[in-house]
Order: sequence, then C-alpha cells, then structure tokens
Amino acid sequence: MNAHLVYTVLDMIGTFVFAISGAVAARQRKLDLFGILSVTFMVACGGGIIRDVCIGATPPAGLSDWRYLGISVLASVVTIAAYPQVRRMRSPVLLFDAIGLGMFAVAGAQKSMIYGNSAELAILLGTVSAVGGGVMRDVMLSRIPAILQREIYASAALLGATIQTVSIRAGIDGAWTPWVATIACVSVRLLSLRFGWKLPVYVTKPADTEHHDR
Repeated sequence: MNAHLVYTVLDMIGTFVFAISGAVAARQRKLDLFGILSVTFMVACGGGIIRDVCIGATPPAGLSDWRYLGISVLASVVTIAAYPQVRRMRSPVLLFDAIGLGMFAVAGAQKSMIYGNSAELAILLGTVSAVGGGVMRDVMLSRIPAILQREIYASAALLGATIQTVSIRAGIDGAWTPWVATIACVSVRLLSLRFGWKLPVYVTKPADTEHHDR
C-alpha cells in the first residue's frame, strides 16, 4: 500500500468516524434531520476545509469531492437507524471522536507536507485538521469545546501530527508510519479519558483576588 493510498484511506475513515461522533452528539441533543446532517457534515469536513484553505488546496476537498458529503450523509443515516445500538456503547461520541482525531491529525500533516509546506506548518495544520471539526460541533451544540478545557485533546493531535511529520522528514515514511502515528494519538486520548489525565489549570486564589481588588 503506497503512501498516497494510505493517506486516502486515513482521510476517508477519519471522515466517517468523525461524522459518526457528530451525528451521535446531534442525536443526543434531539436535533431534527437537517440539524443532524448539518452538524455531521461540519464535524466530518470542517477541519479539513480549514486545512485546505490554509495550504491553497482550493476548492477544499470537503466541498469539491462528493465522497465527503456522501460519507457524512451515510454516517447520519447509520446513526439514526441504529441509534439504540450505538447508544449502548460506552461513551460513543468520545470513542469515535478519538479515532477521528488521530486519523485527521496524521492525514492533515501528511497532506500539508505533500503541498511543500514546512514541518512546523504541517504539524500545526495537522492539529487544526483534527480539532477543527470537534470545535465546530461543540459550538453548534452550545458546549464548551474540548480543546479549551483541561482534557488531553489538542495535545494528543499534536503528538500524532508530530510523529508523522518527523517520520517524513527523517525519511522513514513507510506504509506503516501513518498507522503508528494514528495509534499514538488515539491511545493518548483514550488513556487520558480512562485515567483522568488533565492539563494544568491556573485558578486565581481568593487571597490574590482580594489583594488585586485593593
């Protein structure tokens, strides 16, 4: 399996699992059919659209390639039809979101490198590809985006994008490399949820507040 095919497979699978996470979240909020379809598409393609605009790959694949729309619609239909089964899964949104996070981080970094961007920009856009759709989902559903909370979310995407980019720059871009980077990202995200790993939060102490008020 060559690198281009691996990238395409990652992108399509990532689109589907992110779409599932969006459809489940929208269904849990009891949105109507149009609302579910809209949230699903934004989650599946939002981060990729931002990435493509930034690297000059216009029109973005999410808007010009019918497969992305088809995948988001399919994910919506599957979720609506099999919602009782999906609902019984433990934290389905978090599970599918973690898988999509890893796949999009790696695919985004790789596409950025293909378009001749620097390693730093590839890592940044890989992270944006991964977290962009989730941010849009949370904003549309009136939730605080996970990226702005203490959870290990963007950090996991950053890890996956970094592993992929460094591997390409080191000349070890084999067919297995994207999978290793994806597994690393997904593992860190799921382990952080399992064991409650958090980033530090800086809270103003009451004494500091009183001193400032004076």
